[in-house]
Amino acid sequence: MKTLTLAELATITGGELHGDGNQTVSTVAPMDKAVEGSVTFLSNVKYAKHLADCHATVVMLKEAQREHFHGNALVVDDPYVAFAKVAQALDTTPKSAHQIAPSAVIAEDAVLGTNVSIGANATIESGVTLGDNVTIGAGCFIGKNASIGGNSQLWANVSVYHEVNIGNDCLIQANTVIGADGFGYANEKGEWIKIPQLGTVRIGNRVEIGACTTIDRGALEDTVIEDNVIIDNQIQIAHNVHIGYGTAMAGGTIVAGSTTIGKYCIIGGGTVINGHIEIVDGVTITGMGMVMRGISEKGMYSSGIPLQPNKEWRKTATRVHRIDDMNKRLKAVEKQLTPKAES
Repeated sequence: MKTLTLAELATITGGELHGDGNQTVSTVAPMDKAVEGSVTFLSNVKYAKHLADCHATVVMLKEAQREHFHGNALVVDDPYVAFAKVAQALDTTPKSAHQIAPSAVIAEDAVLGTNVSIGANATIESGVTLGDNVTIGAGCFIGKNASIGGNSQLWANVSVYHEVNIGNDCLIQANTVIGADGFGYANEKGEWIKIPQLGTVRIGNRVEIGACTTIDRGALEDTVIEDNVIIDNQIQIAHNVHIGYGTAMAGGTIVAGSTTIGKYCIIGGGTVINGHIEIVDGVTITGMGMVMRGISEKGMYSSGIPLQPNKEWRKTATRVHRIDDMNKRLKAVEKQLTPKAES
């Protein structure tokens, strides 16, 4: 268990402390469950009603809310960002490996930086380069000539195929596969002819990838994930996709091949994005979106049908199937009602 003084919290968050800087905290808790020794935060004003009864040692909040709490208060610009920083400081999650396990299989010509850890039964193939402080979890496979930058960590059973390049300070959760073949085939008289995927995957710095996600290698050019991208669990990114700086993708999203997604986009869970299209910077797609065409203007986009009682949904579905017929009938009525031009 880690313990921090309130003075240390002020330094970590850049906030202004109103209270006793020598008091300590060791946990982060929701406001209504916080007890002595915990730190909490108020990021949504609708929860301000809990301030009067909050038993946390310190509350992180904005200046406008400070008068409503009479205990230790840490005034910050963004309480949710402050929470993230404090949670990092109190985090006790272990590393995925410590030192180099005797059962790890490491090629003689692999280049390992200082303080590298490799877990049990991991395989590091010929030509691999691992930067300083890299941690490879148990059962991982790192293919020929792949490289992983300093301070990056892979959890158990991650597979990194040949020649994949992963940058610095990346975090990849368990069972993710990076660099598998893209889905490329030609058809000759009903027979599928496999197209070798000759590109690779290039992942930038400070990228986080969730569990059981797959990122395919490019067919000719590379699949590219730029810096500061966060990718959730169980996402499929196909060959030759390019994802721009700072984009966030929620779980279950599928991106088809040769699609470009711009910078600072937010892709909601369960979204399906068609191939060979471009999405510009600053686009938000809400959950279950179906993107069939490129998006050329930033903004928020939605599709999908919200949940309805089954009887209502059946009616809606029936009407959707009749839209073409209804459109034809409407045009016919409009034609009858439109006065004919005088000759």
